[in-house]
Amino acid sequence: MNNIKIGIIGLGYVGLPLAVEFSLKYTTVGFDVNSKRIAALQANKDHTLEVSEEELKSATALTFTTDPAACQQCNIYIVTVPTPIDLHKNPDLRALLAATETVARLLNNGDTVIYESTVYPGATEEVCIPILEKISGLVFNQDFGVGYSPERINPGDKQHRLRNICKITSGSNEQTADRVDQLYKSIIIAGTHKASSIRIAESAKVIENTQRDVNIALINELALIFNKMNIDTLEVLKAAESKWNFLPFRPGLVGGHCIGVDPYYLTHKAQAIGYQPRIILAGREINDSMGAYVAETVIKMMTRKRMQVVDSNILVMGLSFKENCPDIRNTKVIDIIKEFKSYHAKVDTHDPWVNLEDAKQEYDLDLVVDLKAGKYDAIVIAVPHKEFINLPIESIRSLGKSQCIVYDVKSIFPEDQVDGRL
Repeated sequence: MNNIKIGIIGLGYVGLPLAVEFSLKYTTVGFDVNSKRIAALQANKDHTLEVSEEELKSATALTFTTDPAACQQCNIYIVTVPTPIDLHKNPDLRALLAATETVARLLNNGDTVIYESTVYPGATEEVCIPILEKISGLVFNQDFGVGYSPERINPGDKQHRLRNICKITSGSNEQTADRVDQLYKSIIIAGTHKASSIRIAESAKVIENTQRDVNIALINELALIFNKMNIDTLEVLKAAESKWNFLPFRPGLVGGHCIGVDPYYLTHKAQAIGYQPRIILAGREINDSMGAYVAETVIKMMTRKRMQVVDSNILVMGLSFKENCPDIRNTKVIDIIKEFKSYHAKVDTHDPWVNLEDAKQEYDLDLVVDLKAGKYDAIVIAVPHKEFINLPIESIRSLGKSQCIVYDVKSIFPEDQVDGRL
């Protein structure tokens, strides 16, 4: 493990914490194509809030760049770019392919390339490695090795950090697998799990989040059933949890860069080999429908009170895909907003965690910063940020009109304090 110089390709929620951690032991170069991101990091500012200003200042062996040539002396390249889905819910590998091409142009004899980006089983060997060979002119497993170590970053989670989450590692041959495993063991306190192949490691990543997605879909479907029966879902779940082996899932919106995306990578590959996955896609269909369901439920509640929906003022509290986090990638709160707007309601969105420019660029939303009392016909508490949890329900109701409906998606308030909850 001597003379290691690491190049991190992609400095988002995954790449930046990794770069900072590795830089405490090795010379590290962080590369990203986003010049604004690099400028902010050079000023010790991380808008994702995953790394503090103090941590960035202390990472003295870490340099940030938009110039691939600055990575030329690296001998280990770690690819941590986003792998989202497209409008048709198919894997969008454009960033991964671009990053692979960048690395291929830098690759030298003896180098190792490690992928952390989520992919479907087989993608590293079937898609990425041929590009590395073609552009570099080097021979795979002879001149360079490839590893796969799936990311397990949980945005906004200050308890489960990179160093104390067990890391899956793998390599294209025994020598590379050992090298990759030893590299991560040098920074991961929780240790590693060395998988027997790259495909095993790829598969483990996608099923981690697919399992959670299917379980949440089950609870969401139960919520749909119990709501029709006027039975409080949360009370049912608390009662069921008195049994030792009942799993503690909650209904809600399933978005973000992992749980709402990874299952589509697995189903894409399953369909490509001739298998039609049923449970996974059924779960995805349920979870993808929950935003519209919340809006439709609130609209029905308004009409029962003979409240006019067209031109009504509705406040949605929260935009990020999860609590206490600025990440708005694949947030399903946007589905609530779009559904309200389809009924010609006027929707304000407020989120103290989300960057105003990001909301405008990603979703063309002008977030409301200062809320006015007595304005709203309906209020949807969509994300359980600590700022919302710490508010008395009276403060939230004061934002609405006398008949205002308050709907609590994540059940942060008691049932008798709100007009409805999922």
